[in-house]
Amino acid sequence: MQRDLLDRLLRLQAAKRPAALVTDLESGRQALVEVGEVGDVTGPLALDETEVAAAVSAIHDDRSMLEADSNRFIRVFNPPMRLIVVGAVHIAQQLVPLAAAAGYDVTVVDPRRAWASGERFPTVVLVAEWPDEALRALAPDRRTAIVTLTHDPKLDDPALDAALASPAFYIGALGSRRTQERRLERLRAQGFEAADLARIHGPVGLDIGAKSPAEIAVSILAEIVQVRRAPPAAAEASQPEARP
Repeated sequence: MQRDLLDRLLRLQAAKRPAALVTDLESGRQALVEVGEVGDVTGPLALDETEVAAAVSAIHDDRSMLEADSNRFIRVFNPPMRLIVVGAVHIAQQLVPLAAAAGYDVTVVDPRRAWASGERFPTVVLVAEWPDEALRALAPDRRTAIVTLTHDPKLDDPALDAALASPAFYIGALGSRRTQERRLERLRAQGFEAADLARIHGPVGLDIGAKSPAEIAVSILAEIVQVRRAPPAAAEASQPEARP
């Protein structure tokens, strides 16, 4: 790999930005394809629109691959998928292992140390800070999902405020439809626009008739997967840049 391409790839990885390295297996020439920047393809290997689209699709699918009917190999360099759960509640205890099994790095945020304990969450990173402070420190990116589960506006609202300021691909909030309406009213009063509020999935999870904590956890993870696996164009459209 050329040094300039390697340096660029390392910078992208440090910034937690997805990319794909396309290598012509005959000539050895390479091109680096980035997601989120118009026409951001660098390197000596020329790619047409179809080849760029194939690289973007591979990034979206998290799958390195040999292009069909081609001698070009696409190697994907993606930062890890993350799930930040606000609220160390019973549903979180069910959601954490499910999300981990699906390949997510999970962090649970809850300042209530009686809830966010190692006994209740023995295999997950716990952050016992106020949610907005924790989220700013965790710096959610485009491969991060955020779910609030406390059902307490004093905790959920600051978390949603910070989540909406990030480019997280998924934001979900637990509560009934009426709870969601009141939540949106409060956030609207804080100055959030309709486009911001439309990013919040609430009531959180797919409507599968879930009742128990385990069933609700399944519905939440299913909705996260559904949003993540949306076609690349739709996924890009739903991921605005972080607000300053």
